[in-house]
Amino acid sequence: MKCFPIIPLWIVIPISIIFIVYSIFSKKIDFISIAIIILLFIINLRIMIPNNNIDNDLNNLNVLFVFDNTISMQALDYDGKNTRMSGVVEDSTHIINKLYGANFSLISFDNNTKVVIPYTRDVNSIINGFNNIMPIDDLYAKGSSLNIPYNTIIDYLKKSKEKNNTNILFFISDGEITNNDKLRNYHDVGGFIDDGAVLGYGSNKGGYMMRTTDSSDNKYIIDNSNHDKAISRIEENNLKRLANDLNIDYIHMNKKNNIDDKLSEIKYKNNKRVLSSNMNDYNDIYYIFVFPLLILLLIDFERIRRMLIWENYYISYFA
Repeated sequence: MKCFPIIPLWIVIPISIIFIVYSIFSKKIDFISIAIIILLFIINLRIMIPNNNIDNDLNNLNVLFVFDNTISMQALDYDGKNTRMSGVVEDSTHIINKLYGANFSLISFDNNTKVVIPYTRDVNSIINGFNNIMPIDDLYAKGSSLNIPYNTIIDYLKKSKEKNNTNILFFISDGEITNNDKLRNYHDVGGFIDDGAVLGYGSNKGGYMMRTTDSSDNKYIIDNSNHDKAISRIEENNLKRLANDLNIDYIHMNKKNNIDDKLSEIKYKNNKRVLSSNMNDYNDIYYIFVFPLLILLLIDFERIRRMLIWENYYISYFA
């Protein structure tokens, strides 16, 4: 159900309140007049409901998750004790459930970029895609770079945009660049995005990184410079610059509810696009309130007519 007022509410509300208050504080409360004002207010709201031809308001959304699957995402500083990867799975499931009905796709990157799940409306498929991603073997890891998925992302979004879809991007990373790359400009990618967010994982304090290969020596990644457990820290400057290039928000994710305002905004904007692009997808129901309004107006008209008759009779009789 949606409301699209004919006359702006900032005009209608104070006028309605003035009439109702006047009626209440008059010598005799006029319930008919109050009911007429309320019905006029409801009709002006122009309440509309989806018709039976719409399966889901979100079916024109293409939601692309781009996930950083480098070793640092195994750091133990999500919610103070869990791996960043576990947080990504939890938060992404939350996003998918909130945007249920959209088309989802998942791209991961480490040394290379991989399309894990093409666009699908199968919620279980995309959630399983996150759960089944295996981190890269730390023996073969070549360091982190946010530049690796650039070409895949822009090609993917471009094809989606050519089909007049609404593109939502969630870029998931801790922002680390450890292979001496310089973060490239993502401005061109932003031209194919309608909304989304860069989701940052990790903490300034950092966390030890779990090894992804079996080892009896140590279950943590070792920093060769000091032979102690390596610590990974979030690089928010990189993430904020990336978000600025993409013209979307940056959100630090240390709990899943941090994304709720953004998801509500995405759904609100999408619903406005759907309605403006095809008004036939919604049905007006104002006429439901017109019938009782007409009845009340007829009653009020008859009441006024009788009052005028009695007034004229009184004047003519006693004149």
